[in-house]
Parts: sequence; C-alpha cells; structure tokens
Amino acid sequence: MSVPHYGDFGKSLNDLLSKDYPVGSAKLEVNTTTSNGIKFTVTGSKENKTGTILSDIKTKYSDKSRGLTVTENWNANNTIGLQVELQDQIASGVKLDVHGSIHPSNGAKNAKAVVEYKQSNIFTRSSVDLFSKNGPTIHTDALVGHDGVVLGGDVAYNVNDATIHRYNLAAGYSTSEYQVGLHATNKFSHFTAFYFHKVNKSVEAGAKAIWNKAASDSVSIEVGTKYVLDGNTFVKAKIDNVGRLGLGYTQVLRPGVKLGLGGSFDTTRLHENVHRVGLSATFEN
Repeated sequence: MSVPHYGDFGKSLNDLLSKDYPVGSAKLEVNTTTSNGIKFTVTGSKENKTGTILSDIKTKYSDKSRGLTVTENWNANNTIGLQVELQDQIASGVKLDVHGSIHPSNGAKNAKAVVEYKQSNIFTRSSVDLFSKNGPTIHTDALVGHDGVVLGGDVAYNVNDATIHRYNLAAGYSTSEYQVGLHATNKFSHFTAFYFHKVNKSVEAGAKAIWNKAASDSVSIEVGTKYVLDGNTFVKAKIDNVGRLGLGYTQVLRPGVKLGLGGSFDTTRLHENVHRVGLSATFEN
C-alpha cells in the first residue's frame, strides 16, 4: 500500500463523513471527454437559502506519454485559473506543478509553484506562494510509511518575517481493512482522532473525535456508515454528539447518469424549520 500525500491523511474517513451529502443546495455536473483526451466539466449549484448560483467551466488536457496535464477553468465570478503539471519527466516520482488564477476586473492574482516527490514509502511536497502580499511563504509537508505505520507533518515558513506560520503532525496505522490515526493541527491546538473500518464489501463505518484546545474543553464526536445496496446504489448516514443527523442516497440511474439526494436534520429540534435538504445530478459520457 503506497503512502498518500499529507493532505489525504485520513481521506477514507473524511470521504465517508463528507462526500455524497448534497445538503442545502441543488447541484449539477456535466462531464464530457473527447476522443483525444480533452475533458470538459461544467458545474453549477444553487443555494436553497440564499438563491445564490455558483458555476464553473473547466477544461483538462492530458498527454500521458509526456506526463503533461494542463487544466484551465473560468467561473461566474470572473476568475480565470490555469494549472500545468509535469509528471516523471525530471526523474521517476518527481512532479512539477505550477498553478494560479487572475481576476481580470481588479487584477487580483495568485500563483504557486509546487514540487512533489513520491515513492512507495514516502510522499513529500514543497511549494512557494509567488504573489503573496505578506511575501513568499514556503510550505513543506511529508508523509512516510512502513508496514502500515505512517508518520508525517507540514510546516509553513514566511521568508519576509522569518517566522513559522503553521506546523502540524499526523500519525496513523492502516491495513486493507481498517485505518486509525491522530492529527494535531493549528500549532498543536486542534486534535483529531479517527478510525475507518471496511467491515465487508457492502458496509463501511468510521468515527472521529475532535478537541479544540483553544475554544472549549468539550470533545466533538461524529460517527457514520455507508451501506451498498447493489452495484448502482448506496446509502449513507452520520450523526454527531449534538444530534445533527445526515442522510445520503446515491444511485447510478444508467451509465453516465448519477443522482444524489441528501438531508441534514437537527434531531433536537424536529418541529422547527432548521432542516436542510438537497440534490445533485452528474452526467458523464
């Protein structure tokens, strides 16, 4: 089992508790791919409460023989983004990534250059913000693993004021059946412990406990599960220690057409108008 990058530490549990709950909005996604590998993606969502509509169009071109990927996107807020990635051309396991965006109306811009190195037992990344108002900030993270044990961390260092703005640590253990982990973030003031268990091919379960030392002495706990009904349909449920219940239903209606339904319910105020529902539709050729 290869080591993921630091940002994907605990991803299985995060996906279980966060994905496939289209709550509070109606979402539409359309994906089409041309014969020469160019992928077009159009997304749109409408917030149920405010009526705000957000939309985005993205084009992605991949040339696997050269390890080149170019992604462009333009959203309804008139922000234009570009990302260029080059994989395994300098050396095996090395990836270069330059991405940024610009707002033509006011000239606001940002850009970041990233270098990644990945092997079976290590994944490390370093990046620098090129247009930061506070001066260049160097971000570095790494995750190493051996026999299921993973250990890593990340740090952000600002060149102008010569200070460390962020440091975090993560440690865990994973097998093909389950994962456990501990994550210390926000300069060791925010702690998360979690587990994820693939019970069988149809059932997944997991939970996390979060303690924010700077804000409260209490611990937040959330538990969730996923049950696969058949090859095209699954349901999900989650609940936390303050009584917020989340429900999700996803079904592939036909090849290339997927429908998702979701709801969030406050079980302590069932008779009040505080609940949220939503749906998502995805079309892909």
